[in-house]
Amino acid sequence: MLDTITILAQIAVAISVAFVWILRMHNVKKEFEQFGLSLKVRSFVGFAKTVISTLLVVGIWYPELVFYAAVGMAFFMAAAQYFHWSAGNPMKQKLPSLILLVLSVFIALSSAEII
Repeated sequence: MLDTITILAQIAVAISVAFVWILRMHNVKKEFEQFGLSLKVRSFVGFAKTVISTLLVVGIWYPELVFYAAVGMAFFMAAAQYFHWSAGNPMKQKLPSLILLVLSVFIALSSAEII
């Protein structure tokens, strides 16, 4: 049962990240400008999150990848929390990355036994 919940969490995180970085790019651009981060940083973060999201999905068939992908995504979501708090953004802007942070930590913890 925990395996099924972990896989669903992996899919949820991957789809959420893809949705934001593909269909909501205008929000991403606005936030990175608000945070004072460059186009190079935004491009790197987008590339890294896309790769990590792909690894979370591929991890359904190759579970040894999941822990590292989840830790990587948790790092990026923790960084997002830092920047949202630093910018004084309202909770509705902080909540998505907070939820993805919690899911990423859950995925990492539940997949840690595979390593």
